[in-house]
Amino acid sequence: MTHRPEASARQVRQNRLARETSPYLQQHAGNPVDWYPWGDEALALARASDKPILLSIGYSACHWCHVMAHESFEDPSVAAVMNEHFVNIKVDREERPDIDQIYQTAHQLFNQRGGGWPLTAFLAPDQTPFFVGTYFPKEARYQLPGFVELLERIAAVYRDRRGELGEQGKAVRAAFEQLDTEPAPQGGALSAAPVAAAVRALLASFDARYGGFGSAPKFPHPTDLELLLRESARSGDASARHAALFTLEKMAEGGIYDQLGGGFCRYSVDAKWAIPHFEKMLYDNGPLLRLYADAWAVSRNPRFAHVAEETAAWLQREMQSPEGGYYSSLDADSEGHEGKFYVWTPGEARALLTAEELAVAAPYFGLENPPNFEGERWHLAITRGIDAVAHRLGESAEECERLLASARRKLFEARELRVRPGRDEKILTSWNALAIQGMARAGAVFGRADWIASARRALDFVRTTLWTGDRLLATCKDGRAHLNAYVDDYAFLIAALLELMQADFRVSDLRFAGVLAGALLARFEDSARGGFFFTSHDHEALIHRPKPGYDNATPAGNGVAAFALNRLGYLTGEARYLRAAERAIAASWSGLERHPAGFASLLAALAETLTPTRIAVLRGPREALAAWQRALLAEYRPDVMILGVPADAAGLPASLDKPAGHGVNAYICQGVTCLEPVSDLDAMRSLFDAKPFIVPTV
Repeated sequence: MTHRPEASARQVRQNRLARETSPYLQQHAGNPVDWYPWGDEALALARASDKPILLSIGYSACHWCHVMAHESFEDPSVAAVMNEHFVNIKVDREERPDIDQIYQTAHQLFNQRGGGWPLTAFLAPDQTPFFVGTYFPKEARYQLPGFVELLERIAAVYRDRRGELGEQGKAVRAAFEQLDTEPAPQGGALSAAPVAAAVRALLASFDARYGGFGSAPKFPHPTDLELLLRESARSGDASARHAALFTLEKMAEGGIYDQLGGGFCRYSVDAKWAIPHFEKMLYDNGPLLRLYADAWAVSRNPRFAHVAEETAAWLQREMQSPEGGYYSSLDADSEGHEGKFYVWTPGEARALLTAEELAVAAPYFGLENPPNFEGERWHLAITRGIDAVAHRLGESAEECERLLASARRKLFEARELRVRPGRDEKILTSWNALAIQGMARAGAVFGRADWIASARRALDFVRTTLWTGDRLLATCKDGRAHLNAYVDDYAFLIAALLELMQADFRVSDLRFAGVLAGALLARFEDSARGGFFFTSHDHEALIHRPKPGYDNATPAGNGVAAFALNRLGYLTGEARYLRAAERAIAASWSGLERHPAGFASLLAALAETLTPTRIAVLRGPREALAAWQRALLAEYRPDVMILGVPADAAGLPASLDKPAGHGVNAYICQGVTCLEPVSDLDAMRSLFDAKPFIVPTV
């Protein structure tokens, strides 16, 4: 289901958005607003009519986007004001992250704080913003002006103060240009100092009581947690290890995690992770699945395995299309109310559960506590551990686990009968790559061939539908693939291929990764300053062309590109990949020094530039290889790539075409140095557990 049920009934006439692939744009196809999608038609009309542009950016799972739509965009009187004074353009930030990045940056410049969605921007016909905000209510409240009042004021400013707006526009464009100036490290030398500084900064903001960093609202930030885990493995930093694992445990106990169906919501509105904004995004759940698998490999905490299993099951059950690609998101709302699908009353629980089941489930999920959600309802979170519940009831923990499992099953089955949140069924290349990477890693760690197969089905969809043989496309919906892909699409997909090759090696994946890497360098690299632009050289010209290194809700394309190119370079011996990775790190060096905690993806690439990845190529019969891989991939070694290459594999590059014997031969290389092959698993572990054995890089 791609449309919110209450919206579809109101669609009387269809505007231009009805022809779009974005479910978010289609949600607005019945508005009385004369909406245009972003494109030549709308931009030409703005220039010809000398009207300002009202740019509204959101996404289909966004609660406050729905609120603004109900209050204003569906109101004919508001629409009349919009239509009279503006060329109205609606953008899906998921299909057009290039546009969203520009005007989110403008919001930061204008308001000195981060933006969000819905983003409401007013632009001159040349696309230069002159006023930017987020949600505006129809009537003045929340210390915000009413939307109609704002529209009329903006129209008057554009009509009467054109000269001032022109000068402001010059300043805005100059500010955008300054964002591109990043000096390289002094003397051209990279150092590990930003990595250490980032760890210190994260630990300084760590919430020792509830986990996470800072106060409410709290976002998962998997790249930060991954950085802490990686650095704790490298240096033995117990504080970094604790901060990462404690945060993951608190998230798993909280309401940000769906305690019945698996998967994580986008963020928590409170410091305890208890109450989320209820939308579920593919881009969160792919990296979090990978992270929980790694956390289990570090700690063997059974809760982490449980979360990984349920999240993978949710991705397969609710988010994977019959054709193989993963859908984008689930809405926060159902039946017009945020979270209605997920919350409960104690009476609903009592009607479904036996007295014995309720005696366990009520204290475990907090149903005995005061309501924690609006309207005297409860959102489930773990408020009392199973051992404490068992002690209170005088039962064994095993019996309470059995009763809890039965209660969870009944609650889940009853919830499945409710009106479901809308699902955004467009398939995005970059987000699919994140999910492929997560499913492949979790499948390798837990030995789950079905998860690996799910990842491969999604990859096959991308290759057959979103790869033209020459370039990637960004999105697909209802069989229509289009839009020029972004740096994230290429970088994330290369990283996903590298992860999938460790779980299930195929030489075709290595070849595809090489083709994508060549396209990444040819189409996105800044040949003058290093790093990668977000848009390709032949992309539509916009007022700014960012080169992002800072992690946001998704990892930075430059960070993932540098990390993946580093690994691919050492795997294949292609020195140009290594040089491009180092240039990308140097291009963001000023940011790495000033705000290192915001650049976790680039810092992972920096660490592997300074101390190259160790690559283990296992050659031997398939059955023997599988046993070695099951043992090795379930262990946490973030600086190691393990590739099980069957003895009968053909068409291998020289770097992988190692002699195979009757058993398994393991060839371990770091940088340009390789050790003698070993044929004993424990001997191989000893080599991994030793300090890195080389210093030089190519």
